[in-house]
Amino acid sequence: MAELVDALVSNTCGKPCRFDSGSGYNNPHNHLIVRIIHFKKIIMYFIYAISSLERNYIYVGLTDDIERRISEHNGGKNKTTKPYLPFILIYTEEFTTRAEAREKEKYYKSGVGKEKLKEIRKKF
Repeated sequence: MAELVDALVSNTCGKPCRFDSGSGYNNPHNHLIVRIIHFKKIIMYFIYAISSLERNYIYVGLTDDIERRISEHNGGKNKTTKPYLPFILIYTEEFTTRAEAREKEKYYKSGVGKEKLKEIRKKF
C-alpha cells in the first residue's frame, strides 16, 4: 500500500500518466487510485443462525461470505451440521470487524442468545 501511495505522490508508478477526461476528475494517476481502492476493499463480517427444518437444532456461525457459507451447510460440507440437513437462515447481523462479530457470535451461542434465536425461529 505504501508503495502505491508513494508512486501516486511522486509520479514513479512506471505507467504513462495521462489526464482521463472521461472520469471527470482529471487525475493523472487514475490507474493507481483504482489499485488503492481495490487494495483497501472493506471486508464485512456476518454472524448468522440457521435452523434445521427437520430437527430441533440451531447453529450459529461467523463468516465473511454468508451465501457461500449457507450453501456449504446445506450441501453437507460441514461435519457439525451435516446430520441436521436441510437448513433455513433465521438470523443475520453485519459487522465491520471480525472482533465485533465474534463477540456477538459468542452471545448467540450462549443460553440467553439461543433462547432469543428460538423465539425468532417460531416466526418461520
